[in-house]
Amino acid sequence: MARTLKMMMDEANAAVPRLTVEDARAMISTSAPLIVDVRDAPEVAAQGKVVGAVHVSRGMLEFRADPASPYHDAHFDPARPVLVYCASGGRSALAGKVLKDMGYDRVFNIGGFKDWVEAGGEIDRPVDPGMG
Repeated sequence: MARTLKMMMDEANAAVPRLTVEDARAMISTSAPLIVDVRDAPEVAAQGKVVGAVHVSRGMLEFRADPASPYHDAHFDPARPVLVYCASGGRSALAGKVLKDMGYDRVFNIGGFKDWVEAGGEIDRPVDPGMG
């Protein structure tokens, strides 16, 4: 039987704990996690990102997270906690599951960027291209 999106989402949500913005902020202040924004580049350019977040689009995540990949990003370390977010929490759940499958043990979904902003989370605002 083919796996459906619902099945994959159920597996991801069961494997990757969801944190509130408050819990994520507490973790950021105490354990220096890697914060990963898995939205597409136009979303980040238009809206900004969580302060300190590394942008890795969902399609490149496995390449950036695997130390054996020529595209590995040195920010990724399986010993470090990882907080993942997207626009609404779906892509970040799937991304978190992939990271867990790759050996990252402490992975958390902090949901959607909008939720972060509405809760007063700090963001890096996009630079207006006309102001450069």
